[in-house]
Amino acid sequence: MAGLEERPPKKTATVPIVVAHMMTPGVVQVPGDVSVSEAALMLEREQAPCLLVKDTETRFGVMTPTDIVRKVVAQGLEPHEIEVRTIMTRPVQFIEYDEALEEASTLMLATGASLLIVTKQNQPVGVLTAHDLMLTPPRRATKIPAVVTVMGDEPAEPRALNAVILQLSHLGALVQSGTRVAARSRIVLAFSLPGQNTPLTIHGKILNSDLLSAEPNDASGKRLAAAEIQFIDPSNANLARLKAWALQALPSSPQRS
Repeated sequence: MAGLEERPPKKTATVPIVVAHMMTPGVVQVPGDVSVSEAALMLEREQAPCLLVKDTETRFGVMTPTDIVRKVVAQGLEPHEIEVRTIMTRPVQFIEYDEALEEASTLMLATGASLLIVTKQNQPVGVLTAHDLMLTPPRRATKIPAVVTVMGDEPAEPRALNAVILQLSHLGALVQSGTRVAARSRIVLAFSLPGQNTPLTIHGKILNSDLLSAEPNDASGKRLAAAEIQFIDPSNANLARLKAWALQALPSSPQRS
C-alpha cells in the first residue's frame, strides 16, 4: 500500500521548475552605436528589464535603466551623445531555457549578475532577473479539474480535453489527462481556483508531454499523459489571482521539527 501511495508524487517530481517558467519572454536587441536616449525610449516602449547590446558578432553587453541613471544622468552627460556600447555591462551571462531554476540561482551568485539572458539553441528568448527569483512564488501542488482546449490551424479544429492540474503557478502548470498533446501545441486552459467562483481562462503552450505508465491496480490499463504548460501573456488580473493563491500555500513554519 505504501508503494502505491508514493507513486503519484514520484511521477510529477520528474518535471522540475525550469528557467522558462520564470523568465520574462522576449529580448530587445540593439546595436552598440545606438544612442542612450534612443535606447531609453526602447526600454520604456517595450517595458523590458534590459536591452541586449550586440556590439560585434562576438561582443555582447546588457543595458538597464540603472546603467542610464548611474553612468549617464548622475555624471551629467547628454544621453543623445553617448552610445550604449560605452555604458553597457559586460560580460553577459547566458543560460538555456530548460535549465533548472537552481542553476540560474547558482550562476547569479557565482558571477554577481543581477540578470541572465535566457537562450534556446543559442538564440535569446527571454530575461531572468534576481527579482524574478526572489519574488516569484513557487509552484503549488494541487488537484484542480480543468479543460484543455487544443487549438488547431483552422477554426473548426479545436478540441477540448478533460484534465487535472497537478502543479500550478502564475507562469505555468503541470496537467494530467487521458490524451497526449504534442509539444509546441497552443492551448487554452480553463479552470477555477479552489474557493473561487470566477473561472480563469489562460492561453498557453505545451513545452513537453509524456505518457505515464498505467497504475498497477487500474483494470482498464489506460495510460495518462503529463503535459508541461507555459502560460502566454496572462492578464494582470489573472496573474494577481494566481500569485495570491500560490503564496497562500507557503508554510509559515516547517512542517517537521
